[in-house]
Amino acid sequence: AIIGILTSSGVIITMHLMHCRRGFLALAMAGVLLPAQGREILSHKDAEGLFATKIYPLLQAKCLGCHGEDPKNLLAEFNMLTRQGLLKGGESGEPAIVPAHPEESPLYISVTRENKDLKMPPKENDRLTQQQVEWVRQWIAAGAPWPDLSQPVTRSDKWDKNYGVLVKTSGGLSPEWTNRKYKPEDLWAYQPIKKPSLPKVVSAKHPVDAFIQHKLKSKGFQPAPPVDKRTLIRRATFDLTGLPPTPEEVEAFLKDDSPDSFKKVVKRLLASPHYGERWGQHWLDVVRYADTSGFSNDYERPNAWRYRDYVIRSFNQDKPYNQFVIEQIAGDELDSKNPDNLIATGFLRMGPWEHTGMSVATVTRQQFLDDVTHAVGVTFLAQGLRCASCHDHKFDPIPTRDYYRMQAVFGPVQFADRRVSYQSYESISSFADTKPRTERVLKEAQAEKQKLTDKSNAAIAARLKELGAKKWEDLPENLRPRRRFYGLDALERSMDKILTKRIAYSQREMKRYESLAFSVYDGPLPNLAKYNRSPINHLPPKEERRGEVQEVHILKGGALEAPGEPVQPGVLSAVNGLNLQIKQRQISKTTNGRRLALARWIASPQNPLTARVIVSRIWQHHFAGNGVVATPNDFGKMGTKPTHPELLDWLATWFMENGWSLKELHYLIMTSATYQQSGSHLQMAKLGEADSNNELLAYYPTRRLTAEEIRDAMLAVTGELNHEMRGPGVYPEINNEVALQPRHIMGSIAPAYQPSPRPEQRNRRTIYAFRYRTLPDPMLEVLNKPGSDISCARREETTVATQVFALFNSEFAHDRALALAHRLRKEHAHEGTQIDAAYRLLFGRLPSRKEKELCLKHYARMISHHGEHEPVKAERPTSVQRHMVEEMTGEEFGWDEELDIMKHYVPDLKPWDVGPETRALAEVCLVLLNSNKFVYVR
Repeated sequence: AIIGILTSSGVIITMHLMHCRRGFLALAMAGVLLPAQGREILSHKDAEGLFATKIYPLLQAKCLGCHGEDPKNLLAEFNMLTRQGLLKGGESGEPAIVPAHPEESPLYISVTRENKDLKMPPKENDRLTQQQVEWVRQWIAAGAPWPDLSQPVTRSDKWDKNYGVLVKTSGGLSPEWTNRKYKPEDLWAYQPIKKPSLPKVVSAKHPVDAFIQHKLKSKGFQPAPPVDKRTLIRRATFDLTGLPPTPEEVEAFLKDDSPDSFKKVVKRLLASPHYGERWGQHWLDVVRYADTSGFSNDYERPNAWRYRDYVIRSFNQDKPYNQFVIEQIAGDELDSKNPDNLIATGFLRMGPWEHTGMSVATVTRQQFLDDVTHAVGVTFLAQGLRCASCHDHKFDPIPTRDYYRMQAVFGPVQFADRRVSYQSYESISSFADTKPRTERVLKEAQAEKQKLTDKSNAAIAARLKELGAKKWEDLPENLRPRRRFYGLDALERSMDKILTKRIAYSQREMKRYESLAFSVYDGPLPNLAKYNRSPINHLPPKEERRGEVQEVHILKGGALEAPGEPVQPGVLSAVNGLNLQIKQRQISKTTNGRRLALARWIASPQNPLTARVIVSRIWQHHFAGNGVVATPNDFGKMGTKPTHPELLDWLATWFMENGWSLKELHYLIMTSATYQQSGSHLQMAKLGEADSNNELLAYYPTRRLTAEEIRDAMLAVTGELNHEMRGPGVYPEINNEVALQPRHIMGSIAPAYQPSPRPEQRNRRTIYAFRYRTLPDPMLEVLNKPGSDISCARREETTVATQVFALFNSEFAHDRALALAHRLRKEHAHEGTQIDAAYRLLFGRLPSRKEKELCLKHYARMISHHGEHEPVKAERPTSVQRHMVEEMTGEEFGWDEELDIMKHYVPDLKPWDVGPETRALAEVCLVLLNSNKFVYVR
């Protein structure tokens, strides 16, 4: 077939179809082909801009890892680093692009994925979007220009209108940006904070109320009336301490008729040591606190509890938030002689992590760098950064280069369990009970393994004697017995491996008794192989902390296999008003001080994100999870917009003006009429239509108690709660079937979970419970306690049947009901006063006549029932049978694991310990503990 081509000079050129592709290429290179008709073609200037800001970043992210990064190992001999490489093509000999004719260009055909035999990138997850495919088409249609990227690329007004970016950095638009048009409202968090004027609302005497009521009135609504004092003190006490108010505290508040009576309550609660426990829990949710490392080797992290106590202590001391930020990111660089500073940097290692004999060191290291970079962004800036590890962020103004600049800040960070003496404000009193037991378990495991080793050595010696050799090395290789496991039967070989893992587990437990801080240091990369040999990583000597630190490269597509250019440490380029503090957005390349510079940048009053983020977090927890920004970990485009942006900025500036004091912020919020209003409204039906999520805060939102609050409140009202603070984690009682289920540690089974032996140890506040990553407390988990693998900014609040089973049928709930009944009968002689006391303890009020009548009626029925049914005493198991499959042979084997603590276990009060009257009253208490009035705050 012969085709004709009309050139721009009007000459018709004929060409055989068989040679059309190469002919098109030749003519295009000569500049004689007309572009495809019917679509608008970019000008040469705009096509160069398209290449610089769209096409080349696409090639970097999607193609160059296989076709350009390593010229010696090009896939299909195809080099895409240059325009000449695209024109040459790969091993097929065909050009990849035909300038001015995308439909004839294999590159364009492949990215459309319409040809089943030619789809690029090959992975479906990496396919280009329709918009990206269109960019490729436009670029080729315009002649596929390839400008010099080292020089500024100019663009026409048309380009700026259609493709331009609204974000401008202090240094101008940098070449690494993928230009994208951002809506101003999506960039609200990046704008400098300016303190707005208070709205003029006659009825508002408090700044918070001025903003809330101004918006309410603009929507045609009035705020709800004030709540009653009983409800208010219960709300405030749970909010600030996570515990219910005592009957005495309620009565004292009711009797105080002074106009500042509630202010006095708030001040008292803020001064309570329980304040730090409550608000420390919120912070630990965000930073993913756990006492173990997670993954397949969920070993204990010795002394991670010191970070938990540091957080509680910081909240109770009302440490300025900007100082709190700096200490966690760079406390060791700020002042390494301050114990709290070293303990605080445990934040950097708080995510799950492991390195095993099967791990690749570079992969493990990169996982940590990705984790810590993202964690810092989410925690302090409410800006997830991980999306930018592979490509410029799709929604927020964060180029990939910024991501790796931030990551380079942590290039010198290495793990260390640093020697930090226990301080007078720390508690290690529990060591007296737990250390002897840990030592004994370790010695017993070592002794059992030694018996197997001795038996194997004896068998080897016998074999050497039989063969007439003195040493193993004297034997020919074909006659040498295998030293490991020689002379042991199949069960003994398996048990030897079990004991080896058990010893390693106990050795890590023993490290909890050394004065170590879960911390970091700055220096070059260590030999990660040592993590396989030692349960602890001590601070290396000074000479090992000198040298070249890890250089961070931009990873194309986030792949270690495709490293790009190296980057210097830096900060986010889109944050207005800050970049002048760090020249060219870079931080010193020196080993020490990178993190301190970053921390000071984050904690700067000029940073538009930091104060906004923490203010929103505090507001959120005072209003049942309704933050000014409902996504407190995401202030980007995919997060929610502020419901009251002026209020957020006013609070943020007020917060910084008042010394970054969290307690002052609590006081400000809680003394507003908005916080003290009722949970009901006269226009509730109309509000349900106009504001179904109560974003206007026309009334106070009801919330369910968190999992920890429910457990702690149950223990508080029964009188069992141990208020002791600080120290290593304790082991509460959990569902026995879950406690005894096998928890795998790579190649073996971890020791069974055993609760602390005495009630006063088990019944401490939930925040002090030892937290396994791979063994959550099932009752807390079903009540929406989050895991520790990802940051939790806001607790979910589901209502599912398993929650009913946990609160009505669990052993824990029944034990608390029995303990409450025992307390009531001990303190009050008559049934009626017992019911009155129960209501005062649980709800802060007396029962109504109807409520009391129903309780007494149920009590009478239960006395009859329990008088006829005696409880059967249940014994706790003192051993559990384990089963595993031998990995080398596939044979099953088993052994009995001793539960040594259970031999000395002191149980809580049980039904067989009391009479039918107490058991009957416990049935009433169980109903009350399950009522909405107890598990909800209004």
